[in-house]
Amino acid sequence: QVQVVESGGGLVQAGGSLRLSCADSGRTFSRLNMAWFRQAPGNKREFVAAISWDDFSTMYVDSVKGRFTISRNNAKNTVFLQMATLKPEDSAVYYCAADSRRFGRTTDVYSDWGQGTQVTVSL
Repeated sequence: QVQVVESGGGLVQAGGSLRLSCADSGRTFSRLNMAWFRQAPGNKREFVAAISWDDFSTMYVDSVKGRFTISRNNAKNTVFLQMATLKPEDSAVYYCAADSRRFGRTTDVYSDWGQGTQVTVSL
């Protein structure tokens, strides 16, 4: 069973940076497609970025292109989301998601989810 745990959230000023981490406790991390989603109060959970199991493909929502970078370290069973030039509208709970077969931009693609980590960007 895949269990994912996010970390690295916090409070940062606009223009600052944060790096989120998502660790997987299972034994099949290197075969998992991984993604980050976020959800602000009153909003639907939205796609942020995804990376394929083989590190061959990445996807981003337009609003974070050029500012966020998703990467993975299979030796450490961890996926990262490096966030730069943060804006107040990036404030949300960020969720890590995983799936062993599917790869995409919608929540229904991913079968395993973490509990989320809060990111707050102040002016």
